[in-house]
Amino acid sequence: MIRVLLADDQTLVREAFAMLVESAPDMAVVGQAGTGRQAVGLARSARADVVVMDIRMPDLDGIEATRLIAADDDLAGVRVLVLTTYDTDDHVLAALRAGASGFLVKDTRPADLLDAIRTVAAGDALLSPGPTARLIARVLRLPDAPTPGAPVPGRLATLSDRERQVLVLVARGLNNTEAAEALGLSPLTTKTHVSRIMGKLAVRDRTQLVIAAYESGLVTPNGNGNGPGPASVGG
Repeated sequence: MIRVLLADDQTLVREAFAMLVESAPDMAVVGQAGTGRQAVGLARSARADVVVMDIRMPDLDGIEATRLIAADDDLAGVRVLVLTTYDTDDHVLAALRAGASGFLVKDTRPADLLDAIRTVAAGDALLSPGPTARLIARVLRLPDAPTPGAPVPGRLATLSDRERQVLVLVARGLNNTEAAEALGLSPLTTKTHVSRIMGKLAVRDRTQLVIAAYESGLVTPNGNGNGPGPASVGG
């Protein structure tokens, strides 16, 4: 059972989401928060698996609330799905950098929202297609954005050649099975690589892996990866 916490400053919106979530046989609403600070507290006390987080809230906005949840080691298993009316580059980038596992706008179909909750609960990345493309472009327009093809900085330098290959494919949107087929590996081996990469980069989920890959210059917006090609590495 996926335990869901709903955070939105509008009671009517929370109640509508609660009815939707409760209609799913594999989900349960374990709390509702009207402010970001309440959301952080309830994420701790209600043992939520997924927090559906609005951005514009009083006391503490959803981005800062997400940052606090992501930074709390005791909440390492909690995933945040940002759901907001404000589909803007700044909000997408800030939410993901704060540690959100996914981003959807509020005009998402009810069935898609339930699927999104399941996706982030499983530790996978979930982004609306439009914001995803703009996010990547925006990251690489930042003043401190890396030059494509430049040496991989920081913790990415600790990755093996095979791990960089896997990271490139994850950043392109491939799941474990698809990445395994591309590299001639078993899905279990690929899953192990993904887990090790997350550990080395100290990230919570695949969304953060994607951000790391693009911000480092390992992957570029045209889909090219700067890591070694599949034919150049064995194992």
